[in-house]
Amino acid sequence: MTIKSTHGVLHMLQALLLVGVLPGGLNMAHAQPSAAPAEGAPLRVYAAGSLREALTEAARAYEARTGVKTQLTFGASGLLRERIEKGEPAQVFASADTQHPQRLHAMAASAWAQPTLFVRNQLCALAVPQLNADPAKLLGLMLDPAVKLGTSTPKADPSGDYAWEVFRKAEALKSGAYAALDAKALKLTGSPEAAQPPTGRGAYEWLITEGRADLFLTYCTNAVAVRKEVPRMSVVQMPPALQVSAAYGLTARSGDGAAAQFSAYLLTPEAQDVFRRFGFGAP
Repeated sequence: MTIKSTHGVLHMLQALLLVGVLPGGLNMAHAQPSAAPAEGAPLRVYAAGSLREALTEAARAYEARTGVKTQLTFGASGLLRERIEKGEPAQVFASADTQHPQRLHAMAASAWAQPTLFVRNQLCALAVPQLNADPAKLLGLMLDPAVKLGTSTPKADPSGDYAWEVFRKAEALKSGAYAALDAKALKLTGSPEAAQPPTGRGAYEWLITEGRADLFLTYCTNAVAVRKEVPRMSVVQMPPALQVSAAYGLTARSGDGAAAQFSAYLLTPEAQDVFRRFGFGAP
């Protein structure tokens, strides 16, 4: 598997400049799309649900600079990738991992560009206040039979895959931890069968408030966003031995100038500043 690093990102931007996708360098104020969608047909962007707030703001800024409208579709990355494979007309795919965009590229290299790493995230724990959770107590709480441990669904949603990576790290700290966590984890989000919150309610806040989970492993950006809405919730950083980094991959339809330009914009300082304000790390 090959995902472009920051070094590779520079090469991609240089290549786009050479073919005229980014006229005038990285100054998007004067950029014009080389293959803009027809009038009334916005650029179709499929993206991980954890990117919803940040990518929406970045897309709004992009539209203000270029006049190109975007149609953003959010969901679990694995499910979005399956929809694309079945023929849905996505032009840009921003995943919460690198494997799903790499799979699109590997299955149809002529149709999808080599993926690029564009932001990073980490896994945190969202906890009810009664647990008095902190990093030192986190593994014990995760293993406690009385604590309902919520996760997303592996394979369908990278957040679930990252949770199971935490479980594997836990095994190195305590023999039998992986089996115990694998057996007790409640896959509450990320699958087509997952219960949906009422309109206007966030999934994590709703699941915890309803008592379906006491402790939820999710992206730190998600956890911080929930805590802004529900201050009583605790956001717990993973202790060093359990920390997991989430690398987000980005790919665009090959030969689609509008998709390539939008993808390149997400790597510019302006867009990266938006992601940083929402808690994402640089590639």
